[in-house]
Parts: sequence; structure tokens; C-alpha cells
Amino acid sequence: MEDTYLFISDIHLGLQSKETENKKERLLVEFLNSTALNCKELFIVGDLFDFWFEYKRVYQKGFFRTLTALQDLTEKGIKIHYFIGNHDFMHRNFFVDEIGASLYENPIEVTSNGKKFFIGHGDGLVKNDYGYLVLKKVMRNKGIQKLFSLIHPDLGIGLASSTSKGSRSYTSKKDYGEVDGLFEAAKKQIDNGFDYVVFGHLHKRIQQKYKDGYYINLGSWLDKPCYGIFRQNNFKIVDL
Repeated sequence: MEDTYLFISDIHLGLQSKETENKKERLLVEFLNSTALNCKELFIVGDLFDFWFEYKRVYQKGFFRTLTALQDLTEKGIKIHYFIGNHDFMHRNFFVDEIGASLYENPIEVTSNGKKFFIGHGDGLVKNDYGYLVLKKVMRNKGIQKLFSLIHPDLGIGLASSTSKGSRSYTSKKDYGEVDGLFEAAKKQIDNGFDYVVFGHLHKRIQQKYKDGYYINLGSWLDKPCYGIFRQNNFKIVDL
């Protein structure tokens, strides 16, 4: 029997009202404590939180149940791949050392059940998104991050939250033209021999065939929570 691989993206915990966030987290924790128990590997393809800024000895308050559910999975031998998204401003070692996840800043290549996957959040891969490319370069600069970490956490996390909202506003209003830039990026990877290219970031659920491969975009949990599942050489997106 072939292994099962699960994919989620763009949950954006912390974005909406307290009532909405409580409901969303309950759904996420239920997914992690039930469906995810039956997989071999879980891919969190960016923006699990609406913002994340991790200090050396401090991490932000909230969503404790999500963090413990993730740790429970790794303790049961399930591998978690955590991709840093455009709302993940600063990661240190919390997800690696405390949760046991593998952490990635860039897309990775994975072979699952004999199929080649190219997986990444998708930010920075759209050619004409020059404004975001500059912002990403600034926000991921280690020197700038070190200076920012000197700010008191109460102020620093507040600023990170405001920057996150600005990034989302920019992304939502940006006119990328009629061509899906992530699909164009996916085509290149499929031409290079990948069977599946999996992105998030766009907040649009897409499953599109191209030649012998597939471009997958996992959508977001802001409108219709879902997850991707790959098993028996079949990829599908399932509503929660």
C-alpha cells in the first residue's frame, strides 16, 4: 500500500475575529489530530500564521493547541515540512527544536510514491512582482532581522502584525495581469521533469494539467478550508 502525503497552506491564524479564529483553529487541530495521523508526511506550504516573529527566548502568544498538535505528530513519527511564507517574518529554531519540523526558506524537490514534486510557498516566483521581491529581500535580511529583534516583543510583534496586514493589502490589490505567474513558474518545473508542482500564496484553489504534469495551488483557509492529499498516484483537494 502506498504512503499518504498531506498538504495545507495559507491558514493565516490570527487574521480574523477572535470567534472566527477559534473556530478555524478547532477545525485545524481536529484535522491534525485525526486525518494527519494517517499520513507519512505533512507539508505546511507557508503562512500557517498571519504573522510570525520569533525572538531568541520568546515566541508569540496564541494558538497553543496548534503547536502542541504539530509536536504530537512528529512524536508519532510523522514528518512535518514547514515552508516559510511571506507572512513568516522571522524564524529561529522553535519549529525545528521544539516541534521537530523541517524548515525551508525556498522551494524543495521531493520524490513521493515514485513521483517528483516541486513544492514551495510561491512568493517571489512571479516575474513582474518587483515590489514584493524588494520587500522580501529586506524582510529576510539577517542583519535587519537582528536589529528588529532588539525591539521589545510587545512592540516588535505589533509592528510585524501591521507589516503583515500591509503585505496582504499589497498582494490583494496587485494587478498581475491576465497570466497566472505561478502557473508559468510551474510550467518550467514540469518541463524540467517534475510530475507535480505545489504552491500556495495565491489564495486560489487550482489543479491544472500541463503536458505530463500538474500545477496545484492549495487555496486558503480564509474562504473554504481544505487540504491536498496524494496517495495511490492521485492528487486531490478535499474540503474540510
